[in-house]
Amino acid sequence: MASEVVTRFAPSPTGFLHIGGARTALFNWLFSRHHGGKALLRIEDTDAKRSTQEAIDAILDGLNWMGLDYDDEPVFQSERAGRHAEIAAAMLEAGHAYKCFATPEELEAMRAEQRAKKQPMRYDGRWRDRDPSEAPEGAPFTVRIKTPTEGEATIEDAVQGAVSVRNAEIDDYIILRADGTPTYMLAAVVDDHDMGVTHVIRGDDHLNNAFRQLPIYRAMDAIAQKSGDARWPDPIYAHIPLIHGSDGAKLSKRHGALGVDAYRDEMGVLPDALFNYLLRLGWGYGDREEITRAEAIALFDLGGVGKSPSRFDMKKLENLNAHYIRETGDAELAALVATRIEAEVDELLLASAMPVLKTRAKNLDDLAEGAGFLFANRPLTMTEKAAKLLDEEARTRLTSIVSALSAENDWTIEALEATTKSLAERLELGLGKLAQPMRAALTGTTTSPGIFDVLVLLGREESLARLHDQAG
Repeated sequence: MASEVVTRFAPSPTGFLHIGGARTALFNWLFSRHHGGKALLRIEDTDAKRSTQEAIDAILDGLNWMGLDYDDEPVFQSERAGRHAEIAAAMLEAGHAYKCFATPEELEAMRAEQRAKKQPMRYDGRWRDRDPSEAPEGAPFTVRIKTPTEGEATIEDAVQGAVSVRNAEIDDYIILRADGTPTYMLAAVVDDHDMGVTHVIRGDDHLNNAFRQLPIYRAMDAIAQKSGDARWPDPIYAHIPLIHGSDGAKLSKRHGALGVDAYRDEMGVLPDALFNYLLRLGWGYGDREEITRAEAIALFDLGGVGKSPSRFDMKKLENLNAHYIRETGDAELAALVATRIEAEVDELLLASAMPVLKTRAKNLDDLAEGAGFLFANRPLTMTEKAAKLLDEEARTRLTSIVSALSAENDWTIEALEATTKSLAERLELGLGKLAQPMRAALTGTTTSPGIFDVLVLLGREESLARLHDQAG
């Protein structure tokens, strides 16, 4: 392994931070942290029409929320076009690339003929060995790499193992467009080299790209050896299987949310939960499901990454999220939940409610919904089910409850439970016959934390006022 591991995450800013991209970012970050190396970020914004500042901000925000920090400022690929063109010129001068004067019409005719003959759609090398002087003066041209035509290339992929492709299958693709702008293949290689990237960890949909990018490394390394410049070693590739939906198909919108922001904002998932879930989505360490960040850094290596696609399981994510909700401090949870409650919130009161609220909550919205009664204004708005509980008989019982609890000066769970049970015995009723109308009167719903927890959280004055509102 190289003296210092350097990884990079290189998203295109054309939308949100995709859940698959977030996992790729995580694996790169963990690998570099595990080996005490560097984690770098590159924004591949060369597609000026589709790249937006809004998308850049969303990606940076999502990475920051997940706790993935980087060891240098982001590199913006669009700012490096001059460097990319410089490398294309060096390859052209050394004979590893050539000018192609084929017109769009000629190329379309070539492709049409290949389609008709059911041949692979590849550039036929028509300008590979021709002298540029044969082209009309001032004619526009692209620059194409001169790829090997015989033998095969083999990549010892850190995840996929040895993968080979015949060189004849890789055509002489464009590295510099007619307008002088670089293509993705050239830009990615030059940037990886200049950033010192040692390990390219990315989705296996990029595996074919690796075989197209290797000729650039090999050409530039040959040039470097002749000139005595810094070498261009091949990076170590690690191509991770993609994430599939629960039905085994490639993850898409129909399987649910695709962006990290949706899991945070709309679904109330905690960053530690998503971190842990994405870690286990394609990487394993025995039967361990719950793994802390510190443990993940200590344990993660590419040997634990599987070769088969992972299936996204929302139930597993929910269960992990519930675990992390229980593990999170009450004050921290209260601060997160407060923004989800449409009322003025007392965060101290909200924090005091967390121990009883978080036992059953699967997400932050569950907590917000469960805590809503604390900040509701009187008279409470009843749900349909709660209103049905408050019939005439129930309201009569509430009058007895108000009377009994008004005499209680020790406003604790134990004392309130004892007083209510004593009243139930006197009325010859089961405790539920009192607890159900109490819950409706106190919360406006039929589901809440334990009724005596509710009484203590609301306090004596507010509890008695709410019960009195519904007594009759």
